[in-house]
Amino acid sequence: DLGNRHRFLVNEVECVAPEHALPLLPVARVLWKPLPDLKTATAAWIYAGGAHHTVLSYALTSEHLEDFAEMARIELSVIDDETRLRSYKTELRQADLYFHLAQGIQG
Repeated sequence: DLGNRHRFLVNEVECVAPEHALPLLPVARVLWKPLPDLKTATAAWIYAGGAHHTVLSYALTSEHLEDFAEMARIELSVIDDETRLRSYKTELRQADLYFHLAQGIQG
């Protein structure tokens, strides 16, 4: 929630087997490697204003989520193996500009 609109933030990940058992966790658990790497994915997540709430799906792809965001008219930002921070920050600024211009045209 960016105050005046919503941004659907997707970070593609690779699920990996944990090196050790996790018997004391009383909840569902999974271990994943964020793409393209932890440092870049974390920085991109913060730049995009990502919340601490996350969802993991084995069934849905980024393409499914892109279709949903388009139907719901929600901004979508994808962090994946091709993400580079310089261009990602530019994409966020362009999306922000687009949103404000589109609101003016529609309003």
